[in-house]
Amino acid sequence: IYSFTLHCIVYDSGIKKELQTNGSAAAAAMIQTYLDEQDNIQLNIGITGESGSGKSSFVNAFRGIHNSDKKRAAPTGVKETTTDPTPYPHPNHPNVTLWDLPGIGTTKFPADEYLKKIEFERFDFFIIISADRFRENDVKLAEEIQKMKKKFYFVRSKIDHNIRDEEETQGSEFNEEETLKEIREDCIQGRVESPQVFLVSSRKLNLYDFHLLEKTLQEELLAHKRNALLLALPNVSLEIIIKKKEALQARIKYRAGVSALGAFTPVPGLSFGADMIMMVTTIRQYQATFGLDSESLQRLAQTVGLPLDELRAVMTSPLAGKEINKDLIIKLVSCSVVDLSLTATEEGFRFIPLFGIPAAMTLSSVSTYTTLNMFLNMLADDAQKVFEKALGLDTTV
Repeated sequence: IYSFTLHCIVYDSGIKKELQTNGSAAAAAMIQTYLDEQDNIQLNIGITGESGSGKSSFVNAFRGIHNSDKKRAAPTGVKETTTDPTPYPHPNHPNVTLWDLPGIGTTKFPADEYLKKIEFERFDFFIIISADRFRENDVKLAEEIQKMKKKFYFVRSKIDHNIRDEEETQGSEFNEEETLKEIREDCIQGRVESPQVFLVSSRKLNLYDFHLLEKTLQEELLAHKRNALLLALPNVSLEIIIKKKEALQARIKYRAGVSALGAFTPVPGLSFGADMIMMVTTIRQYQATFGLDSESLQRLAQTVGLPLDELRAVMTSPLAGKEINKDLIIKLVSCSVVDLSLTATEEGFRFIPLFGIPAAMTLSSVSTYTTLNMFLNMLADDAQKVFEKALGLDTTV
């Protein structure tokens, strides 16, 4: 009975063994522990460079926070505003932390002692930012990071300013693609072996090379850290939204497994109540990951200079603009004929000897799987519409 039910929803020999050895409660706890671990994988990103390079602006843009947000933003300015390594956790994914590091070569952080003073070991990778050509200290830092077998990436910031200036200078002869190519080639001039240089505007992450930086980080990060980065990324492309949806979708089978194991308890209504609590928590996570919670939408509205109501107006799901709670989810599930019939059938099966409990477990897993996929699709669609509205694209196409 156990093996059949679990085989349908979770393909993990360790969980099956736990189920057979210690029972359904222990197996459910094992799955939940796995999910909790996935949600709390720590990722520490070091952002460094000389003073005035745009480090703090990049930290803020990555976290979806406007520079003017005095409560959450890393302070920006033309002078060095970072005097010590300062952590800035992601507002929706606090397991992902961007560290605004002091500029290398300052009196307090001389180049030859820099890595030791910032406690190099705690960072998963470094992003070295410059507003023009990378300087000697940047190159020295990159060489030291290479020696210690960690990854670094050069980011050339404020590209939108450079493009604007070049367009004004060259007039009708201006070619953006050629200009970007020249800037990229001029950044390092062969000082570092196989450098990766990404041209980025913190004001417009959807332009230039941010998507290439994101793709490279995804490819080169350790496997267990990739999703932590992905779920925290700002929605600067439709591709990122799709990847987030796929990552969240891959976990639904585990939540369906917890639901099935919870249905083993032959108490009418208990499984449904537990499932509703789990769904509320999970759907709130989806909402935050897609940046559709109230605070995230307010930050986005501030960043793109649109009224909050205009962003909310393009969202069409029944979750739009609502607080995710148990009553709302029950109401929406009740409107779904398939989910409602599955739930009713599950409760009815409990009273059938021998066959009833395993059938109820299977139906519980199918109901949870179907419902979470439905809400995930709704929120992913809303995220796409909000993204298009934020960029001024035609959301009616």
